[in-house]
Amino acid sequence: MMFFTFLLPLMALLKTGVHGQMVQTDSSKSGFVGSQVELCCQFVNSNPPVKISQVTWQKVVNGTKQNVAIANPTLGLSVLQPFKERVRFKNPAVHQRTPSLEDTTIIFNKLRLSDESAYICEYTTFPTGNRENTVNLTIYARPMIQMSLTTPSIVAGSKDLKMSVATCISANGKPPSVITWETSLDGESKTQEILNPDGTVTVRSDYLVVPSREIHQQLLTCVTTYNEEQYTDRVTLNIQYEPEVIIEGFDGNWYLKRENVQLSCLADANPPISLFQWRYLNGSLPSSAELRDSVLIFKGPVTYDIAGTYVCDATNSIGTGSASVEVTVTENPMPLSATERVMGVLGWVIALGIILSISGTIYLVNKQQKHKHTGSDNDSNSSSPAQRKTSSSKKKAADDFQGPGRFYDELPNTADYVSYRLACNKEDYLEQHSPPIQPPLTFLPQNPYTHHNTRTAGFTYPTSPGPISSYTFPKEQYV
Repeated sequence: MMFFTFLLPLMALLKTGVHGQMVQTDSSKSGFVGSQVELCCQFVNSNPPVKISQVTWQKVVNGTKQNVAIANPTLGLSVLQPFKERVRFKNPAVHQRTPSLEDTTIIFNKLRLSDESAYICEYTTFPTGNRENTVNLTIYARPMIQMSLTTPSIVAGSKDLKMSVATCISANGKPPSVITWETSLDGESKTQEILNPDGTVTVRSDYLVVPSREIHQQLLTCVTTYNEEQYTDRVTLNIQYEPEVIIEGFDGNWYLKRENVQLSCLADANPPISLFQWRYLNGSLPSSAELRDSVLIFKGPVTYDIAGTYVCDATNSIGTGSASVEVTVTENPMPLSATERVMGVLGWVIALGIILSISGTIYLVNKQQKHKHTGSDNDSNSSSPAQRKTSSSKKKAADDFQGPGRFYDELPNTADYVSYRLACNKEDYLEQHSPPIQPPLTFLPQNPYTHHNTRTAGFTYPTSPGPISSYTFPKEQYV
């Protein structure tokens, strides 16, 4: 009876330890090749206290357990091969002479793809027995991404034959990458995945399009997506094609005695043209024709001898292209077409508009400068009474038409008048504003004071007393 009395409390204690004590770990961890990762392991709720005899980390390999690291209070710490140089216990308390093993987290360095597995953290305790938990470790591998032209030189071919012009590769990645293309070209992509022995995947994508001169120098972009990260690379297409030739210079209006005529051979090619050749289908080239690289120059005036068919051959390493032109010679220049006449008139209108714009700008600038000078004179005139008096006297002496009783009812244009000095040869009369006489005056009256019957042809002395001022004499108006 006394035995059962002692056994029941012990069974209750064991039951409490079994249900309250546990090993706590992360459910899963991950890391990249070459990096490090922590695998956490803690013994939780050791009340009532238990004795930890040993902690063992194990790796599950093909259903079997492989020891990785061991912590024993008596024997110390041990890390086994092939983990010896790459695994260590994180908690310093584990390394003490009397270690504390409640936290036995380990750190993995220089991760390898082969490290991916399930790891068991096992606690051996007394009197509760063994407790363990498992963490799954996943290893990722960043891929090596490369984009290039499929071949250094792509030759334009048939319009119906598509070929690979660019290749994008994401090599040795885990998990595999996703490759897409960004381009305005009318092509298609072809993608394949290759599984490598170490568990990584190489993804290769080729872009197929019909090579032609139209897609030369076009941009092609490859976008590689890996674990929600994007990598972009691009190339410029280099398409080689044979020359496409045109001839310029003949405008359909080559006439006799016209000067400075020539024919120019223009070629679009990749690689560039290495040779230009001119041919005259009516025989040998005219004696007046001179070849200067891609230009055929005709020296001297146009004659009927240069009429005929001219062919230009342009050659590069891919092939030869040709173009021809039929030159005709007329006796007289051809009349301008309606379009040419309209263009000529339009050109004159544009030129006139430009001239008027420039003239208007010059006028406005001069007007602004004149206003500035006028304002400066007004400021100087208002500076002192003596200065105002001097300016007023100068202005009065220089004005031919001022003076009491000497204003006409209608004052003609001053340009239609000459001064009394010019009319009567009075050299001693000072006049400051007499305009030049253009054209030269052919008639002057001999007696400027002679009275006539008509009032518009003569002058009368003023009746007001006082000294007589100088008079101006109206000059003849030219019809």
